Amino acid sequence: MNQALDALLDLLDLEQIEEDIFRGVSRSALVPRVFGGQVAAQALVAAGRTVPDDRSPSSRLRSSGGGPHAHSLHAYFLRPGDPGAPIVYTVDRIRDGRSFTTRRVVAVQHGQPIFHLSASFQTYEEGLEHQAVMPHAPDPETLPTAAETLPLHLPGHVAERLIEARAAVDLRYAEVPPWGTVGQPREPRSQVWFRTNGKLADDAPGSLLHVCLATYVSDMTLLDSVLLAHGRGGWAVGDVVGASLDHAMWFHRPFRADEWLLYDQESPSASGGRGLGQARIWTQDGRLAVTVIQEGVVRVPR
Repeated sequence: MNQALDALLDLLDLEQIEEDIFRGVSRSALVPRVFGGQVAAQALVAAGRTVPDDRSPSSRLRSSGGGPHAHSLHAYFLRPGDPGAPIVYTVDRIRDGRSFTTRRVVAVQHGQPIFHLSASFQTYEEGLEHQAVMPHAPDPETLPTAAETLPLHLPGHVAERLIEARAAVDLRYAEVPPWGTVGQPREPRSQVWFRTNGKLADDAPGSLLHVCLATYVSDMTLLDSVLLAHGRGGWAVGDVVGASLDHAMWFHRPFRADEWLLYDQESPSASGGRGLGQARIWTQDGRLAVTVIQEGVVRVPR
């Protein structure tokens, strides 16, 4: 396992300070606030650690044998997080039903809520099965890595910081990313392949570890499709400013975060200083694993 991935797992492995109260730390980001994917993943970890045993075979993030079977989350980003201060996650046990468990998590810094998450977990059961057809995408092994792509389109110091921020994840664009085609509007659609930069000890697909890592990555590129529609390069080049507003995910089928996942993203709308991104995450063998929808602030600087 590479050092960056090990550091990310440590980041998600929260400290329990009281019953249903957890504390996490942050890592530096490209912007002077906590990365949204981090706080969403940490909040899901906190929620999952309070789930009953039949929906949570293992309460430890790194242990093998599974974890909470999360099937959905809905979240709001309320305030920018301070990366220099710890984040306290308070979990409310909303409901423990026969099949479903519901949790609400509030993330607090400096006495104020910065993030709110509702998550639902389910016991395994058989049911009806169907899914959409996976879109065509190039083989991820044929695509350049971030370390090869980013220096071609971004200033050296920006590329280095972005590579460092994403070092735990092998993320490869199927086409040129937004900052590579500034001033050239394109179809509002983007595809990236991703997996962790190293194998994970947890051998249970769909466990808390894999789901939380996908949640972490899901906030990295989803609004790229909004930028493409307007020929904007985004936060890395400074021709827009923005932040995540809300985020929703539905986990359909088990997957492994250390195996290739296709993140197929598009933007159906942008208006009022906001942009909407929607996406599906597919396993390499064509199974629909996750659906994601996010709205974010996307403003052109004055």
